[in-house]
Amino acid sequence: MQYISVSEQQALVFSKTSQPICHHNQCLIKVHTIGLNRADILQRQGKYPAPAGESTILGLEVCGEIVACGNTVKNWHVGDKVFGLVAGGGYAEYVTINAEHILALPKNYTFTQGAAIAEVFLTAYQSLFTLAQLQPSQTVLIHAGASGVGTAAIQLAKAKQCKVVVTVSSQEKVQACLALGADVAINYKEEDFVAWSQVHQPQGFDVIVDVVAGDYLVKNINVAALDGRIIILALLGGRFCDHVDVAKLLMKRITIQASTLRNRSDEYKTALIAHFTEEFSALLESGKIKPIISKIFSWHDVEAAHQLMLNNANIGKIVLTVD
Repeated sequence: MQYISVSEQQALVFSKTSQPICHHNQCLIKVHTIGLNRADILQRQGKYPAPAGESTILGLEVCGEIVACGNTVKNWHVGDKVFGLVAGGGYAEYVTINAEHILALPKNYTFTQGAAIAEVFLTAYQSLFTLAQLQPSQTVLIHAGASGVGTAAIQLAKAKQCKVVVTVSSQEKVQACLALGADVAINYKEEDFVAWSQVHQPQGFDVIVDVVAGDYLVKNINVAALDGRIIILALLGGRFCDHVDVAKLLMKRITIQASTLRNRSDEYKTALIAHFTEEFSALLESGKIKPIISKIFSWHDVEAAHQLMLNNANIGKIVLTVD
């Protein structure tokens, strides 16, 4: 089969390898579309290796058709149209996936839409509800609101009647987030979100979802509410933060958690998928929540797709089609 490999010069090139073997608890998927994630770029740069024992091929989420099932798989069948998470191997014509990490593609969804759901909605769900224990009508601050995770988090939080404020980098992204239901969208290039919060949200935010880190940690502490929960998912702003005021952490009883999804156990992912499906699958199928797709590329144009993400120019997900 063909797959996309990373050369010694970190270029993306097509290579050939044998088709993966489907084990007893797995399904083999013929990949039609691939969801692009920033983790792919980090792995390409040598900064985010695949977990031990997993495929070293890039790619964390796919959508396609099942072409084989392991002998213990009972709930999936050859020909089923599905999408789901993999720990690696997505940038290929075929990939194996744990049967319990598969979700059925809604009948009115395309393969392209299916590739734009799993990673962002499960990450957003994990951040808001599993970790932060967000409750209806609470307040949420989402940084990078126009990202894939951001667009998913807006929709999930609004489905629970929460007040949602986002930060973004352009007026186009402001409008996109407001259209998704965000109550306020702050262009951080024009307005400081801490100054805005002091005037308009002086009581602070119950939950803050952050992919920036770095000096944003101090800012997040300043705008967190009493018993606020800060969830850090990435470090686009850097690994380190100076001048953290621990007294504010104590006075506000703030909880800070950092999380990734890729290296979680199979059992954790199975439970997460089950809880998300139980709570939100009906809204997903009805279109009341939906994947937001920025641009679709042929996988032959994967370099351009990566560059679009590196430029932070996307609103929602970037999807590759296997053609």
